[in-house]
Amino acid sequence: MKKKNIILVTGGVGFIGSSLIEILLKKTSYKIISLDNYSQGSKKNEIKNKRVKYYKGNTNDIFKILNKYRKNINVIFHFGEYARIHQSFKDYEKCLLSNVSGTSEVLKFCLKNKIRIIYSATSASLGNKGKDQYLSPYAFTKAKNLQMIMQLNLWYKLKYEILYFYNVYGKRQISKGNMATVIGIFEEYFMKNQSLPVVKPGHQSRKFTHILDTVNGCYEAWKKNKNRHYSLANNKSYKIIEVARLFGKKIRYLKPRLGERYKSVVINKVLNKKIYKLDCKLSLKDYILNFKLENKD
Repeated sequence: MKKKNIILVTGGVGFIGSSLIEILLKKTSYKIISLDNYSQGSKKNEIKNKRVKYYKGNTNDIFKILNKYRKNINVIFHFGEYARIHQSFKDYEKCLLSNVSGTSEVLKFCLKNKIRIIYSATSASLGNKGKDQYLSPYAFTKAKNLQMIMQLNLWYKLKYEILYFYNVYGKRQISKGNMATVIGIFEEYFMKNQSLPVVKPGHQSRKFTHILDTVNGCYEAWKKNKNRHYSLANNKSYKIIEVARLFGKKIRYLKPRLGERYKSVVINKVLNKKIYKLDCKLSLKDYILNFKLENKD
């Protein structure tokens, strides 16, 4: 019988995926495979280690690309989805291709080969008693994938862990282009000594989680092996305007955007399942203060 000694990370050259691979290399002896189409991730995020292999391709083609490894894969950390709210209106077809078609293939791959899935859900679909899932194509597709995973568990005993991410920031975050994160954008404008762009009205409330808290939480959820839902959120919430002011630069306002949420919500239950909170203690305020000290004129 072949040993299940491989961890597969979809989106392995992305911000979160590449950071997770670093943690897995430190904390496990598993071989690691990354499957990524490099649309949001970057080759510069590849980690040079003989235990890691990188494959360029879409999750739609997971059977074709990774068929020879199917009996050796222990778990799939599925982070390779389209992951932006406002942009999903313009990139509607890309969002569907990745989050509906691609994830469907990943789930079939898991079922056929008895592989556990660690799924990156999103806080964007939790608010307003679940109605926030209807605010954007991104939130809607993520919410439906979550429901499908739960049904597959009931129908076919699919093993899973669900992780709810909250505005992750830190090393390797995207700071330029349509896929840039809030903190990445503010850092980029800070470095250029330009005013920081804040989407009106500015009092949108968000929780922010450092990348180290995020990937350590992913690892912890996998090791627990409980078929549970986990929240990866720091206790502190910030208004976007408050975050911008921490950088100490002038601020300019942008027009309101489609799909905008006004509150980042942490709830205790979803789909009749309890959500367990994992420790996320690293402070956004401390991070920004350190960033400013390290980048003084």
